[in-house]
Amino acid sequence: MNADVFVDTNVLVYARDLGEAIKQPIATDWMAQLWSSRRGRVSMQVLNEYFVTVTQKLKPGLPYDLAWGDVMDLLAWKPVPTDIAVLTKTRAVQEQHGLAWWDAQIVAAARQAGCRRLLTEDLQDGQEIDGVVVVNPFAHSAEKVLRG
Repeated sequence: MNADVFVDTNVLVYARDLGEAIKQPIATDWMAQLWSSRRGRVSMQVLNEYFVTVTQKLKPGLPYDLAWGDVMDLLAWKPVPTDIAVLTKTRAVQEQHGLAWWDAQIVAAARQAGCRRLLTEDLQDGQEIDGVVVVNPFAHSAEKVLRG
């Protein structure tokens, strides 16, 4: 059975960043495949980071209404809340694997969501962290990973 894929903020941002001529179309393909397969998952942390990044850090930034529309659409992916269970798991992952707090929180949220894969370029491709395998979206095609 294919498991859901937890998507880190960077993939969402690249899908909207027209300044990333190489990464933008790859991220867009990943997003399209995840939408069509209904296997994408995110957390409230990811949605917050996404909104701030695309409206305030991208040059040019997205209009607030467009970014907010993206966030509203991504609510369909059942965002994992940052609750005590996620915070407790974050601390355990941080201690065991030596990750930065925000990276550990992404892993903890992926676990909470029941995801076997974490789509990010911020961690080592292929690394297994607490039962979640890191997949660099720019090293693997969406079609191949989602089939496997």
